[in-house]
Amino acid sequence: MASLRSFPPHSKSASRGGLLRVVALALAALPALAEPPLRREVLASGWNEPIAMDVAADGRVYVAERRGQLRCWDPGKGTATGIGQLDVFTGPEDGILGLVLDPGFSANHRVFLYHSTPGVPENRLSRFALTNGVLDSASQRVLLRIPTLMPKPNHSGGGLDFDGDGNLLLGVGDYTLAGNSEGFAPHDGRPAKELNDSRRTAGNSADWHGKIFRIHPGDDGTYTLPKGNLFPPGTPKTLPEIYVMGVRNPFRIAVDRPTGRLFWGDVGPDAVQPDPKRGPAGFDEFNVTRTAGNFGWPFFVADNRPYIAFDFATRESGAPFDPAHPVNESPNNTGLRELPPARPAAIWYPPGPSTRWPVLGAGARSAMAGPVFHAAAYPASATRWPARYDGAVVLWDWERSRIWAAWFDAGDRLERMERVAEDQVFKRPIAVRFGPDGALYILEWGSKWWDNTDAALVRLVPKAE
Repeated sequence: MASLRSFPPHSKSASRGGLLRVVALALAALPALAEPPLRREVLASGWNEPIAMDVAADGRVYVAERRGQLRCWDPGKGTATGIGQLDVFTGPEDGILGLVLDPGFSANHRVFLYHSTPGVPENRLSRFALTNGVLDSASQRVLLRIPTLMPKPNHSGGGLDFDGDGNLLLGVGDYTLAGNSEGFAPHDGRPAKELNDSRRTAGNSADWHGKIFRIHPGDDGTYTLPKGNLFPPGTPKTLPEIYVMGVRNPFRIAVDRPTGRLFWGDVGPDAVQPDPKRGPAGFDEFNVTRTAGNFGWPFFVADNRPYIAFDFATRESGAPFDPAHPVNESPNNTGLRELPPARPAAIWYPPGPSTRWPVLGAGARSAMAGPVFHAAAYPASATRWPARYDGAVVLWDWERSRIWAAWFDAGDRLERMERVAEDQVFKRPIAVRFGPDGALYILEWGSKWWDNTDAALVRLVPKAE
Protein backbone atom coordinates (compact mmCIF):
# COMPACT_ATOMS: atom_id res chain seq x y z
CA MET A 1 0.00 0.00 0.00
CA ALA A 2 1.11 3.57 -0.54
CA SER A 3 1.91 4.23 3.09
CA LEU A 4 4.46 1.45 3.05
CA ARG A 5 6.49 2.04 -0.06
CA SER A 6 5.41 5.24 -1.88
CA PHE A 7 2.10 2.86 1.29
CA PRO A 8 31.13 -0.96 11.41
CA PRO A 9 34.90 -1.34 10.41
CA HIS A 10 36.20 -4.86 10.68
CA SER A 11 38.21 -5.37 13.83
CA LYS A 12 41.73 -6.75 13.57
CA SER A 13 41.64 -7.85 17.20
CA ALA A 14 42.22 -11.53 17.94
CA SER A 15 40.56 -11.22 21.34
CA ARG A 16 37.99 -13.72 22.54
CA GLY A 17 35.27 -11.02 22.41
CA GLY A 18 36.14 -10.19 18.82
CA LEU A 19 36.09 -13.85 17.84
CA LEU A 20 32.69 -14.36 19.46
CA ARG A 21 31.36 -11.35 17.58
CA VAL A 22 32.55 -12.79 14.24
CA VAL A 23 30.97 -16.15 15.07
CA ALA A 24 27.70 -14.47 16.02
CA LEU A 25 27.58 -12.59 12.71
CA ALA A 26 28.26 -15.77 10.81
CA LEU A 27 25.46 -17.58 12.62
CA ALA A 28 23.10 -14.69 11.95
CA ALA A 29 23.68 -15.09 8.22
CA LEU A 30 22.82 -18.79 8.21
CA PRO A 31 19.33 -20.04 7.35
CA ALA A 32 17.39 -21.94 9.95
CA LEU A 33 18.61 -25.48 10.50
CA ALA A 34 15.11 -26.82 11.00
CA GLU A 35 11.70 -25.52 10.03
CA PRO A 36 9.74 -24.22 13.04
CA PRO A 37 6.68 -26.43 13.67
CA LEU A 38 4.10 -23.67 13.19
CA ARG A 39 0.97 -23.41 11.08
CA ARG A 40 -1.24 -20.55 9.89
CA GLU A 41 -4.83 -20.74 11.18
CA VAL A 42 -7.51 -18.44 9.72
CA LEU A 43 -9.78 -16.86 12.34
CA ALA A 44 -11.79 -14.34 10.30
CA SER A 45 -11.81 -12.90 6.80
CA GLY A 46 -13.79 -10.76 4.37
CA TRP A 47 -12.61 -7.39 5.66
CA ASN A 48 -11.77 -4.19 3.78
CA GLU A 49 -8.19 -2.95 4.21
CA PRO A 50 -7.58 -4.11 7.82
CA ILE A 51 -4.52 -2.20 8.94
CA ALA A 52 -4.00 -2.26 12.73
CA MET A 53 -4.89 -4.43 15.71
CA ASP A 54 -4.25 -5.31 19.33
CA VAL A 55 -5.15 -8.30 21.51
CA ALA A 56 -6.80 -7.90 24.91
CA ALA A 57 -6.04 -9.98 28.02
CA ASP A 58 -9.29 -11.93 27.52
CA GLY A 59 -8.24 -12.96 23.99
CA ARG A 60 -10.48 -10.55 22.10
CA VAL A 61 -8.77 -9.06 19.04
CA TYR A 62 -9.58 -5.45 18.18
CA VAL A 63 -9.06 -4.56 14.52
CA ALA A 64 -9.17 -1.26 12.64
CA GLU A 65 -9.79 -1.00 8.92
CA ARG A 66 -8.10 1.91 7.18
CA ARG A 67 -11.45 3.31 6.04
CA GLY A 68 -12.67 3.72 9.60
CA GLN A 69 -14.44 0.49 10.59
CA LEU A 70 -13.60 -1.05 13.97
CA ARG A 71 -14.19 -4.75 14.65
CA CYS A 72 -13.77 -7.19 17.50
CA TRP A 73 -13.04 -10.89 17.11
CA ASP A 74 -14.38 -12.90 20.06
CA PRO A 75 -12.48 -16.16 20.71
CA GLY A 76 -15.47 -17.61 22.59
CA LYS A 77 -17.80 -17.18 19.63
CA GLY A 78 -15.20 -17.48 16.91
CA THR A 79 -16.75 -14.52 15.08
CA ALA A 80 -16.00 -10.85 14.47
CA THR A 81 -18.52 -8.04 14.84
CA GLY A 82 -18.45 -4.34 14.05
CA ILE A 83 -18.05 -2.12 17.11
CA GLY A 84 -17.99 1.33 15.53
CA GLN A 85 -17.21 3.51 12.56
CA LEU A 86 -14.81 6.46 12.76
CA ASP A 87 -15.28 9.21 10.19
CA VAL A 88 -11.88 9.52 8.46
CA PHE A 89 -10.32 11.06 5.38
CA THR A 90 -9.15 8.19 3.17
CA GLY A 91 -6.77 9.92 0.80
CA PRO A 92 -3.71 8.16 -0.61
CA GLU A 93 -2.20 7.10 2.72
CA ASP A 94 -4.57 8.25 5.43
CA GLY A 95 -7.49 6.88 7.42
CA ILE A 96 -6.98 4.86 10.57
CA LEU A 97 -3.29 3.94 10.60
CA GLY A 98 -2.61 2.76 14.15
CA LEU A 99 -4.39 1.12 17.09
CA VAL A 100 -3.26 0.11 20.57
CA LEU A 101 -5.17 -0.81 23.71
CA ASP A 102 -4.50 1.02 26.97
CA PRO A 103 -2.37 -1.09 29.37
CA GLY A 104 -5.34 -0.90 31.75
CA PHE A 105 -7.86 -1.80 29.07
CA SER A 106 -9.48 -4.59 31.09
CA ALA A 107 -10.67 -1.98 33.58
CA ASN A 108 -10.90 1.30 31.64
CA HIS A 109 -11.80 0.03 28.13
CA ARG A 110 -9.69 2.72 26.46
CA VAL A 111 -8.23 2.45 22.96
CA PHE A 112 -5.82 4.78 21.19
CA LEU A 113 -6.10 5.42 17.44
CA TYR A 114 -3.87 7.31 15.01
CA HIS A 115 -6.22 8.63 12.34
CA SER A 116 -7.19 11.36 9.88
CA THR A 117 -10.28 13.57 10.06
CA PRO A 118 -12.27 14.82 7.03
CA GLY A 119 -11.70 18.47 6.21
CA VAL A 120 -8.98 18.96 8.82
CA PRO A 121 -5.32 19.05 7.65
CA GLU A 122 -3.93 16.87 10.41
CA ASN A 123 -3.57 13.32 11.62
CA ARG A 124 -4.56 12.80 15.23
CA LEU A 125 -3.48 10.58 18.07
CA SER A 126 -6.75 10.17 19.97
CA ARG A 127 -8.03 8.23 22.95
CA PHE A 128 -11.50 6.71 22.86
CA ALA A 129 -13.53 4.60 25.27
CA LEU A 130 -15.53 1.52 24.42
CA THR A 131 -18.92 1.63 26.13
CA ASN A 132 -20.64 -1.74 26.33
CA GLY A 133 -18.07 -2.92 23.80
CA VAL A 134 -18.90 -0.19 21.26
CA LEU A 135 -16.78 2.82 20.25
CA ASP A 136 -18.00 5.93 22.06
CA SER A 137 -17.25 8.80 19.63
CA ALA A 138 -18.12 11.40 22.27
CA SER A 139 -15.31 10.12 24.48
CA GLN A 140 -12.58 11.25 22.07
CA ARG A 141 -9.61 13.05 23.61
CA VAL A 142 -6.98 14.30 21.14
CA LEU A 143 -3.43 14.04 22.48
CA LEU A 144 -1.33 14.92 19.41
CA ARG A 145 -2.12 16.71 16.17
CA ILE A 146 0.31 16.01 13.32
CA PRO A 147 -0.02 18.59 10.51
CA THR A 148 -0.79 17.29 7.01
CA LEU A 149 -0.81 18.84 3.56
CA MET A 150 -2.68 18.72 0.27
CA PRO A 151 -1.59 17.21 -2.03
CA LYS A 152 -0.47 14.39 0.21
CA PRO A 153 3.24 13.48 0.26
CA ASN A 154 4.32 9.93 1.11
CA HIS A 155 4.85 8.17 4.44
CA SER A 156 2.21 8.95 7.03
CA GLY A 157 3.43 6.23 9.42
CA GLY A 158 1.13 5.09 12.21
CA GLY A 159 2.93 2.62 14.49
CA LEU A 160 1.71 2.64 18.11
CA ASP A 161 2.79 0.83 21.28
CA PHE A 162 3.13 1.28 25.05
CA ASP A 163 6.29 0.68 27.03
CA GLY A 164 6.47 -0.85 30.51
CA ASP A 165 6.16 2.55 32.21
CA GLY A 166 2.88 3.45 30.55
CA ASN A 167 4.49 5.74 27.97
CA LEU A 168 2.87 5.75 24.54
CA LEU A 169 5.07 5.74 21.42
CA LEU A 170 3.93 6.86 17.96
CA GLY A 171 5.85 6.46 14.70
CA VAL A 172 5.27 9.13 12.03
CA GLY A 173 6.75 8.97 8.51
CA ASP A 174 8.83 11.69 6.87
CA TYR A 175 5.93 13.01 4.77
CA THR A 176 8.09 13.62 1.73
CA LEU A 177 7.49 12.82 -1.93
CA ALA A 178 9.38 9.58 -2.49
CA GLY A 179 9.62 9.48 -6.28
CA ASN A 180 11.44 12.69 -7.20
CA SER A 181 15.00 11.89 -6.11
CA GLU A 182 15.97 8.98 -8.37
CA GLY A 183 15.79 6.62 -5.40
CA PHE A 184 18.32 8.58 -3.32
CA ALA A 185 17.84 10.94 -0.38
CA PRO A 186 15.40 13.81 -1.08
CA HIS A 187 17.43 16.97 -0.40
CA ASP A 188 15.79 19.36 -2.86
CA GLY A 189 16.16 22.87 -1.45
CA ARG A 190 14.77 24.76 -4.45
CA PRO A 191 11.79 27.08 -3.97
CA ALA A 192 8.43 25.32 -4.32
CA LYS A 193 10.14 21.92 -3.93
CA GLU A 194 9.69 21.68 -0.17
CA LEU A 195 7.79 18.40 -0.41
CA ASN A 196 10.90 16.82 -1.96
CA ASP A 197 13.13 17.75 0.99
CA SER A 198 13.19 15.34 3.91
CA ARG A 199 15.64 17.63 5.69
CA ARG A 200 12.49 19.71 6.21
CA THR A 201 10.89 16.86 8.16
CA ALA A 202 12.91 13.84 9.33
CA GLY A 203 16.11 15.88 9.62
CA ASN A 204 14.34 18.78 11.34
CA SER A 205 14.30 18.75 15.16
CA ALA A 206 11.29 21.09 15.20
CA ASP A 207 9.06 19.17 12.78
CA TRP A 208 6.41 16.51 13.54
CA HIS A 209 7.41 14.09 10.76
CA GLY A 210 10.06 11.40 10.43
CA LYS A 211 10.02 10.77 14.16
CA ILE A 212 9.00 8.37 16.92
CA PHE A 213 7.34 10.32 19.71
CA ARG A 214 7.08 9.27 23.36
CA ILE A 215 4.50 10.75 25.73
CA HIS A 216 2.76 9.70 28.95
CA PRO A 217 -1.05 9.83 28.64
CA GLY A 218 -2.96 11.04 31.68
CA ASP A 219 -6.41 10.08 32.90
CA ASP A 220 -7.73 13.53 31.93
CA GLY A 221 -6.92 13.09 28.24
CA THR A 222 -3.74 15.17 28.29
CA TYR A 223 -0.14 13.97 28.47
CA THR A 224 3.13 14.67 30.25
CA LEU A 225 6.69 14.23 29.01
CA PRO A 226 8.71 11.31 30.37
CA LYS A 227 12.38 11.79 31.16
CA GLY A 228 14.90 10.60 28.60
CA ASN A 229 13.48 11.95 25.34
CA LEU A 230 15.94 13.26 22.76
CA PHE A 231 15.63 16.96 23.63
CA PRO A 232 14.93 18.27 27.15
CA PRO A 233 11.86 20.50 27.44
CA GLY A 234 12.71 24.10 26.69
CA THR A 235 15.50 23.29 24.21
CA PRO A 236 15.16 25.90 21.42
CA LYS A 237 14.14 24.67 17.96
CA THR A 238 13.13 21.20 19.15
CA LEU A 239 10.04 19.20 20.06
CA PRO A 240 10.33 17.64 23.53
CA GLU A 241 8.03 14.77 22.47
CA ILE A 242 10.74 13.37 20.16
CA TYR A 243 12.27 10.07 21.25
CA VAL A 244 13.75 9.07 17.88
CA MET A 245 14.39 11.29 14.88
CA GLY A 246 15.86 10.58 11.45
CA VAL A 247 13.44 7.88 10.32
CA ARG A 248 11.73 7.53 6.93
CA ASN A 249 8.62 5.43 7.56
CA PRO A 250 8.43 3.63 10.93
CA PHE A 251 5.11 2.08 10.00
CA ARG A 252 5.16 -0.61 12.69
CA ILE A 253 6.93 -0.32 16.04
CA ALA A 254 7.01 -2.47 19.19
CA VAL A 255 8.37 -2.09 22.71
CA ASP A 256 9.69 -5.09 24.62
CA ARG A 257 8.28 -4.07 27.99
CA PRO A 258 10.53 -6.25 30.21
CA THR A 259 13.71 -4.73 28.73
CA GLY A 260 12.56 -1.35 27.42
CA ARG A 261 13.95 -2.06 23.95
CA LEU A 262 12.15 -0.31 21.10
CA PHE A 263 12.08 -2.13 17.76
CA TRP A 264 10.91 -0.73 14.45
CA GLY A 265 11.15 -1.36 10.75
CA ASP A 266 12.02 1.57 8.49
CA VAL A 267 10.93 1.45 4.87
CA GLY A 268 13.84 2.68 2.75
CA PRO A 269 14.42 4.39 -0.60
CA ASP A 270 14.59 2.63 -3.94
CA ALA A 271 18.01 3.18 -5.58
CA VAL A 272 19.19 -0.21 -6.83
CA GLN A 273 22.86 0.74 -7.12
CA PRO A 274 25.08 3.26 -5.29
CA ASP A 275 26.12 6.39 -7.14
CA PRO A 276 29.38 8.22 -6.26
CA LYS A 277 27.60 11.50 -6.97
CA ARG A 278 24.57 10.77 -4.82
CA GLY A 279 25.29 8.08 -2.24
CA PRO A 280 24.38 4.51 -1.30
CA ALA A 281 21.78 2.22 -2.76
CA GLY A 282 18.44 1.91 -1.01
CA PHE A 283 18.07 -0.31 2.05
CA ASP A 284 15.23 -1.14 4.38
CA GLU A 285 16.16 -1.29 8.05
CA PHE A 286 15.34 -3.03 11.31
CA ASN A 287 16.30 -0.89 14.29
CA VAL A 288 16.55 -1.32 18.05
CA THR A 289 17.27 1.14 20.83
CA ARG A 290 16.85 1.55 24.59
CA THR A 291 17.63 5.27 24.56
CA ALA A 292 16.63 8.33 22.57
CA GLY A 293 18.63 8.99 19.41
CA ASN A 294 18.99 10.19 15.84
CA PHE A 295 18.93 7.39 13.28
CA GLY A 296 20.21 9.43 10.38
CA TRP A 297 17.63 9.79 7.62
CA PRO A 298 17.85 11.61 5.22
CA PHE A 299 21.61 12.01 5.61
CA PHE A 300 22.48 8.33 6.15
CA VAL A 301 21.02 4.88 5.61
CA ALA A 302 21.79 1.31 6.72
CA ASP A 303 25.05 1.13 8.73
CA ASN A 304 25.44 4.94 8.53
CA ARG A 305 26.31 4.97 4.83
CA PRO A 306 26.41 8.67 3.99
CA TYR A 307 24.55 10.43 1.24
CA ILE A 308 26.31 13.13 -0.78
CA ALA A 309 25.28 16.75 -0.51
CA PHE A 310 23.59 17.32 -3.88
CA ASP A 311 22.38 20.52 -5.57
CA PHE A 312 19.19 19.67 -7.47
CA ALA A 313 19.42 22.91 -9.48
CA THR A 314 22.99 22.57 -10.77
CA ARG A 315 23.17 18.76 -10.47
CA GLU A 316 26.53 19.19 -8.74
CA SER A 317 27.70 17.03 -5.85
CA GLY A 318 29.40 18.13 -2.67
CA ALA A 319 30.89 16.19 0.22
CA PRO A 320 29.41 13.17 2.00
CA PHE A 321 27.66 13.85 5.28
CA ASP A 322 29.47 13.01 8.52
CA PRO A 323 27.53 10.62 10.82
CA ALA A 324 29.50 11.84 13.85
CA HIS A 325 28.49 15.43 13.15
CA PRO A 326 25.44 15.70 10.87
CA VAL A 327 24.53 19.25 9.81
CA ASN A 328 21.19 20.29 8.33
CA GLU A 329 21.76 23.16 5.88
CA SER A 330 18.33 23.00 4.27
CA PRO A 331 16.58 26.34 3.66
CA ASN A 332 13.45 24.51 4.85
CA ASN A 333 14.96 23.55 8.22
CA THR A 334 13.29 25.26 11.18
CA GLY A 335 15.14 23.22 13.79
CA LEU A 336 18.71 22.74 14.92
CA ARG A 337 21.48 23.08 12.37
CA GLU A 338 23.81 20.69 14.19
CA LEU A 339 22.10 17.39 14.94
CA PRO A 340 22.88 14.55 17.36
CA PRO A 341 25.27 11.90 15.99
CA ALA A 342 23.61 9.35 13.73
CA ARG A 343 23.14 5.77 14.86
CA PRO A 344 23.36 2.81 12.46
CA ALA A 345 20.62 0.29 11.81
CA ALA A 346 20.76 -3.13 13.45
CA ILE A 347 19.86 -4.96 10.20
CA TRP A 348 19.65 -3.56 6.67
CA TYR A 349 18.84 -5.16 3.36
CA PRO A 350 18.62 -4.18 -0.35
CA PRO A 351 16.11 -5.10 -3.06
CA GLY A 352 18.44 -7.86 -4.21
CA PRO A 353 19.78 -10.75 -2.13
CA SER A 354 21.56 -9.75 1.06
CA THR A 355 25.09 -11.15 1.27
CA ARG A 356 25.19 -10.47 5.01
CA TRP A 357 21.74 -11.92 5.83
CA PRO A 358 20.66 -14.19 2.95
CA VAL A 359 17.71 -15.46 5.01
CA LEU A 360 15.97 -12.16 4.20
CA GLY A 361 15.56 -13.14 0.56
CA ALA A 362 15.11 -10.65 -2.28
CA GLY A 363 12.43 -8.50 -3.89
CA ALA A 364 10.38 -5.46 -2.99
CA ARG A 365 10.75 -4.28 0.61
CA SER A 366 8.59 -2.98 3.46
CA ALA A 367 10.32 -3.71 6.78
CA MET A 368 8.24 -3.96 9.94
CA ALA A 369 8.98 -5.00 13.52
CA GLY A 370 6.79 -6.59 16.16
CA PRO A 371 6.78 -8.02 19.64
CA VAL A 372 9.30 -10.12 21.56
CA PHE A 373 8.27 -13.62 22.65
CA HIS A 374 8.84 -14.45 26.31
CA ALA A 375 7.82 -18.06 26.91
CA ALA A 376 7.46 -17.59 30.67
CA ALA A 377 4.74 -14.97 30.11
CA TYR A 378 2.30 -17.58 28.79
CA PRO A 379 1.01 -20.83 30.24
CA ALA A 380 1.93 -23.96 28.32
CA SER A 381 -0.83 -24.72 25.86
CA ALA A 382 -1.53 -26.09 22.40
CA THR A 383 -1.37 -22.55 20.99
CA ARG A 384 1.72 -21.15 22.74
CA TRP A 385 4.80 -20.76 20.59
CA PRO A 386 7.57 -23.30 21.20
CA ALA A 387 10.00 -22.37 23.98
CA ARG A 388 12.85 -22.35 21.46
CA TYR A 389 11.64 -18.89 20.38
CA ASP A 390 12.14 -17.44 23.85
CA GLY A 391 13.66 -13.96 23.63
CA ALA A 392 13.15 -13.59 19.88
CA VAL A 393 11.68 -10.46 18.31
CA VAL A 394 9.28 -10.96 15.42
CA LEU A 395 10.37 -9.15 12.26
CA TRP A 396 8.54 -9.22 8.97
CA ASP A 397 8.30 -7.70 5.50
CA TRP A 398 4.92 -6.63 4.14
CA GLU A 399 5.94 -6.87 0.49
CA ARG A 400 7.79 -10.18 0.75
CA SER A 401 5.18 -11.74 3.06
CA ARG A 402 7.98 -13.27 5.11
CA ILE A 403 8.32 -13.47 8.89
CA TRP A 404 11.56 -13.92 10.85
CA ALA A 405 12.60 -14.49 14.46
CA ALA A 406 15.70 -12.57 15.55
CA TRP A 407 17.68 -12.76 18.78
CA PHE A 408 19.72 -9.83 20.10
CA ASP A 409 22.35 -9.94 22.83
CA ALA A 410 22.53 -7.77 25.95
CA GLY A 411 24.27 -5.07 23.89
CA ASP A 412 21.40 -5.12 21.34
CA ARG A 413 23.59 -6.69 18.64
CA LEU A 414 22.09 -9.35 16.42
CA GLU A 415 23.04 -12.87 17.44
CA ARG A 416 21.03 -14.90 14.94
CA MET A 417 17.99 -14.75 12.73
CA GLU A 418 15.83 -17.37 11.05
CA ARG A 419 12.74 -17.51 8.92
CA VAL A 420 9.51 -18.50 10.66
CA ALA A 421 6.99 -20.95 9.18
CA GLU A 422 8.64 -21.06 5.77
CA ASP A 423 6.12 -23.63 4.53
CA GLN A 424 3.15 -21.34 5.29
CA VAL A 425 1.77 -18.73 2.88
CA PHE A 426 1.07 -15.26 4.30
CA LYS A 427 -0.75 -12.47 2.52
CA ARG A 428 1.05 -9.23 3.26
CA PRO A 429 1.08 -9.17 7.08
CA ILE A 430 0.51 -5.61 8.28
CA ALA A 431 0.23 -6.00 12.08
CA VAL A 432 1.25 -8.73 14.54
CA ARG A 433 0.77 -9.23 18.29
CA PHE A 434 1.15 -12.11 20.73
CA GLY A 435 -2.13 -13.00 22.42
CA PRO A 436 -2.60 -14.17 26.00
CA ASP A 437 -2.51 -17.76 24.72
CA GLY A 438 1.07 -17.30 23.45
CA ALA A 439 0.01 -17.53 19.78
CA LEU A 440 1.12 -14.93 17.25
CA TYR A 441 -1.89 -13.09 15.85
CA ILE A 442 -1.35 -11.71 12.35
CA LEU A 443 -3.47 -9.22 10.44
CA GLU A 444 -3.11 -9.86 6.71
CA TRP A 445 -3.80 -6.96 4.36
CA GLY A 446 -4.34 -9.31 1.44
CA SER A 447 -2.50 -10.34 -1.70
CA LYS A 448 -3.07 -7.11 -3.66
CA TRP A 449 -2.35 -3.47 -2.81
CA TRP A 450 -6.03 -2.48 -2.96
CA ASP A 451 -9.52 -3.99 -3.15
CA ASN A 452 -8.59 -7.29 -1.54
CA THR A 453 -11.06 -10.08 -1.01
CA ASP A 454 -8.57 -12.24 0.90
CA ALA A 455 -7.66 -10.00 3.85
CA ALA A 456 -7.79 -12.00 7.07
CA LEU A 457 -7.04 -12.30 10.75
CA VAL A 458 -4.90 -15.38 11.32
CA ARG A 459 -2.78 -16.79 14.08
CA LEU A 460 0.44 -18.78 13.98
CA VAL A 461 0.32 -21.78 16.34
CA PRO A 462 2.24 -25.05 16.76
CA LYS A 463 1.31 -27.81 14.39
CA ALA A 464 -0.71 -30.64 15.84
CA GLU A 465 1.30 -33.74 16.61
